[in-house]
Amino acid sequence: MKTGSDPVGSDPTFMPSSSAGILIDCGLFQGQDEGRGASASDLSIDFPIGHIRALVVTHVHIDHVGRIPYLLAAGFEGPIICSEPSAIMLPEILEDALKIGFTRDRRLIERVLGLIRSRLVPVPYGQWHSVFSEGDSSLAVRLQRAGHILGSAYVECDARVGDVEERIVFSGDLGAPHAPLLPAPESPERADRLVIESTYGDKDHEDRETRRCRLKAVLEHALEDGGTVLVPAFSIGRTQELLYEIESLIYEFGGDGVPSGMKKGSDPVGSDPDFNANSESAGKLVKMGSDPTGSDPSFTWESLEIVVDSPLAAEFTRIYRDLKPYWDAEATERVRKGRHPLSFEQLTVINSHEDHLNAVDYLARSHRPCVVLAGSGMCAGGRVVNYLKAMLGDQRNDVLFVGYQAAGTPGRDILTYGPRGGWVELDGERYDIRVRVHQVGGYSAHAGQSDLLRFVQGIPQAPKEIRVVHGDRSAKEALKTKLEGLLAQPQVLIPE
Repeated sequence: MKTGSDPVGSDPTFMPSSSAGILIDCGLFQGQDEGRGASASDLSIDFPIGHIRALVVTHVHIDHVGRIPYLLAAGFEGPIICSEPSAIMLPEILEDALKIGFTRDRRLIERVLGLIRSRLVPVPYGQWHSVFSEGDSSLAVRLQRAGHILGSAYVECDARVGDVEERIVFSGDLGAPHAPLLPAPESPERADRLVIESTYGDKDHEDRETRRCRLKAVLEHALEDGGTVLVPAFSIGRTQELLYEIESLIYEFGGDGVPSGMKKGSDPVGSDPDFNANSESAGKLVKMGSDPTGSDPSFTWESLEIVVDSPLAAEFTRIYRDLKPYWDAEATERVRKGRHPLSFEQLTVINSHEDHLNAVDYLARSHRPCVVLAGSGMCAGGRVVNYLKAMLGDQRNDVLFVGYQAAGTPGRDILTYGPRGGWVELDGERYDIRVRVHQVGGYSAHAGQSDLLRFVQGIPQAPKEIRVVHGDRSAKEALKTKLEGLLAQPQVLIPE
């Protein structure tokens, strides 16, 4: 590595020589990080790219891939190396990003996506791939399962300059060992230098059984008073994991009834003349297990409607279903027994914008228990904003956060001020928060502090250098302190 280079701090590239290197991920910052120059309003590539021989993608979340079209526009001509599942999903996520932040010109979008597809180099997990070998310098990379979302990987880099060889490992985003659907990440066999994320470097998540019990309690609360549980969900990862867990609750508790709280004589379904029940998705929303006369005093788990109101989330759920070979043993066994963890009868998908608006209006007026998963995950845009505007002021409803909320996002504000009876600003207007606000951290796709420490401790010989990145400052500092206490030799750095 070139003396004085910073492969993950101010310089986002890894350079095993002075003339060649790789770039690992090229994404958007979120929340308060937007001021660093990679916000939706400033997507320029502000670092040199002439030496970059390849882009390596750890996973397809937008904060890791959102600027790839702009990297190509800046003149990058190298391959895009990623896992096989990521190669399938990357064009999908970038198509959505282009439509929202760049252009609605279909022909231009197809040209960009065609260029991206032509550059993709899918690499199987566990297989070394040579990036370049020139003179006295060479670099090969290997992807290993990271357990974060489908297709996620951490990157092992074998770099050689002259007679000096090093293995540098970039964690990308690591998943929690107890996450559903995906196998847990395993520590690398070697890492001379380690670059590790710290999203939850200062805290641990609930264990799976605890979070499942908490999820059950939140859903039962909605069943009791006929409210809506609104889940701001990321399209990839969190949505599929939550559907998987909800299916397991419905399967286990099935016909168990929960007092619905619906007043006798009320009409929880179908009476709203403004709700268009003619479309397939909207019609399904009002037909499941209800008693339109209001005489049924209970609502069962089997009749609880689950709505995914996000075309992108629905598409990635379909891709998850198609990529069952990458699921873990538990999920595979459920499928073998005839269950459908991501495609069960109670699940409704809303695609069109008209159906979305009708569903928001209907659920805000009705007393029908429902769970709605809608993007975006941090409430900074997307369909979830319309649900929030309509439902935040009604105490029958619940907002359930299952993922990280970056500082400066509406999601963080709701999480912070909601329990105090505060307000949040959405599209320039203030909305009072009267809903119950919950956070079930165990559904985060990120490893917790103990998981990160186990990942490092599992490396047979401790790295001589660890760089802590990708987290709030407090989370980085907390993880750095823990690592310094556990490991005697490594130098632990927080790049600026």
